Amino acid sequence: MIKKLLLTLVAALLLQTYAKADEGMWIPMLLKKYNIEKMQEMGFKLTAEDVYSVNEACLKDAVVIFGRGCTGELISDKGLIVTNHHCGYGQIQYHSSVENDYLTNGFWAMSPEEELVNPGLTVTFLKRMEDVTERVLEGVKEDMTTDERNKVIGTNIKAIKEEAVKDTHYKAVLKPFFHGNQYFLFVNEIFKDVRLVGAPPSAIGKFGGDTDNWMWPRHTGDFSMFRIYADKDNKPAEYSKDNVPYKPAKHFPVSLKGVNEGDFTMVFGYPGSTYQYVPSYHLEMLTETVNPKLIDVRTAKLDIMNRFQEADPAVRIKYAAKNARISNSWKRWIGENRGLEILEAIDKKQQFEANFNEWAKAEAPEYAKLLSKYETVYKEYTNYNLTYGYYREMIPSNGMEIANLASQVSALKAMYEAEEINEEAAQEVKGKLTERVELFFKDYYQPLDMEISAKLLSMYAENIDAAFQPDVYKVINGKYKGDINKYVDFLYAKSVFDKKEEVLDFINNFSAKSIKKLEKDPAYILNESFKTVYNDKVYPKMKKYRNELADLNKAYMAAQMKFESDKVFYPDANFTLRVSYGQVKGYTARDAVYYKHFTTLEGIMEKDNPDIYDYRVPAKLKELYKNKDYGRYEVDGTVPVCFVATNHTTGGNSGSPVLNAEGHLIGINFDRAWEGVMSDLMFNPEQCRNISLDMRYVLFIVDKMAGASYLLDEMTIIE
Repeated sequence: MIKKLLLTLVAALLLQTYAKADEGMWIPMLLKKYNIEKMQEMGFKLTAEDVYSVNEACLKDAVVIFGRGCTGELISDKGLIVTNHHCGYGQIQYHSSVENDYLTNGFWAMSPEEELVNPGLTVTFLKRMEDVTERVLEGVKEDMTTDERNKVIGTNIKAIKEEAVKDTHYKAVLKPFFHGNQYFLFVNEIFKDVRLVGAPPSAIGKFGGDTDNWMWPRHTGDFSMFRIYADKDNKPAEYSKDNVPYKPAKHFPVSLKGVNEGDFTMVFGYPGSTYQYVPSYHLEMLTETVNPKLIDVRTAKLDIMNRFQEADPAVRIKYAAKNARISNSWKRWIGENRGLEILEAIDKKQQFEANFNEWAKAEAPEYAKLLSKYETVYKEYTNYNLTYGYYREMIPSNGMEIANLASQVSALKAMYEAEEINEEAAQEVKGKLTERVELFFKDYYQPLDMEISAKLLSMYAENIDAAFQPDVYKVINGKYKGDINKYVDFLYAKSVFDKKEEVLDFINNFSAKSIKKLEKDPAYILNESFKTVYNDKVYPKMKKYRNELADLNKAYMAAQMKFESDKVFYPDANFTLRVSYGQVKGYTARDAVYYKHFTTLEGIMEKDNPDIYDYRVPAKLKELYKNKDYGRYEVDGTVPVCFVATNHTTGGNSGSPVLNAEGHLIGINFDRAWEGVMSDLMFNPEQCRNISLDMRYVLFIVDKMAGASYLLDEMTIIE
């Protein structure tokens, strides 16, 4: 009974809501039924089948998941892909050194032999997707507990995934939509040999740095290029010198026609997470408690990192990617709080909830207690969520680095504690750990780590409830009389985990006798101390409250769709392939400030400042500007750089193709404007803008700046 009700509700309400949308993140296979007419009214000249098809080559076949959290797109029939500079940043840094500083100087392979191999980097193609809601909910009964329901659903999901990829090399992913009111299966193909072809210097690819991040106007050449390799049969393969460039079913033509205000735009990519339908209590938790505390801790990290990086070029390279990861969410949280406050988002949610409650009491009593239940859960959940976030900042999320390294040796400890030791498996683990250690120390600087560790330990003690203080503080307050700096000195003097050769020797010679030494290592003890608090006190409660919220979210989602049956609904992002469409458009940022829809090379020169690393314009670019050597990329005496549009995007959309009405590539999505960064929680069409790099600037840099015009010969360029 419950399954039939859910299916009927979803079918009826999606039909009402999809059809009216001109914003949101839409499921490609449903465009024909719900979106294509609206898209064509806005200027789109293709069909739904041109966007998504299982049997014919289509636009979806030119879009990939790049790595683990970005999007990329094919731009040639030789496997050439383009994504953001910040998406390829880790690979660029991996190949960089003081002698070959590709971050600062850029990198361009002038032949296939010069392309650089990237261990662990993958790209993922979607082969097909399918609505499997009915099969997932098979056997679910109305009187089941949450655990019982989840067990049935989990069993069904496992069977569906196994069946979908049986006797193939594909991988299956199955995800819930509308908080578990609908389910889709995704069958993917993953390529593992992806090589770096080129990247501009950071003075272009990261121009403006953290100062300009999340801001408009923007002048950042945020792109990098890679190539997918396959075996002789065009199938995925591990790296081999015998692999050949992948021949895709589809690649995007690159347009030099540019953009004008009002033009249709479509972003096709993998948005990560949004939370459009949460109650006001969720916004209160973020804006009043969680975000402010996590902003403070990341501010402290960045202050220390920036100081060390400015003082030493080698440290700048080592910590470039870490700094970027920390600062990205840090600035987004600041903008998110600001945007929600300006939008009066909590007040709007509360007004909606008041109206919802009136409706529920009168017409849907089964939903009448939903919001009061939310209130009860969030009163407890907020503190646990803050503690969880702080715990991640302490160690896993670019926190105390040697404690994080020590945690990874736990896998060996568990293996040698077993009654029967599998030496072959242990050697394999040792090999993987050795690789991690090599990478760890390539980008590690002990004085920086020491200072951050001391600061984090101090901040955790001050900001987190006494109930969640780990035992390490008993040592600090006892043996070291509360002097955290003395404890940190001891930590780094006695641990092996900040000394590369000692760590490697310890891992390679690890045996059952090594367990006692590991358990006495202060970095291991430090990690275990925090992990114990998390495992024993935080995680069980987090799991309980998240399960309760999942049940509430599912019911509240269905209730909202019933309450506002004429409102536009779209599924929250969950890192699955989506389409968002809109138009090129400027916006009013604040009183008396209106931003145009595009920026140009003139703006780069206006920002030039040799004294600031993020604003040092390369000499070659200055020369091109001085001589007006713009070639076919010139427009009105300059070169277009970036543009904004009304497409709804979020994290994961980084690197997404931005297409025009003909399906040609006009830009690469890379950011959102500061005034609309709260769009994950509440979308404001007046100010929410996605920021894209103009493909004319990309080709200008590749051609005129890098001298890699041979890459343009691979592309299909529309003049």
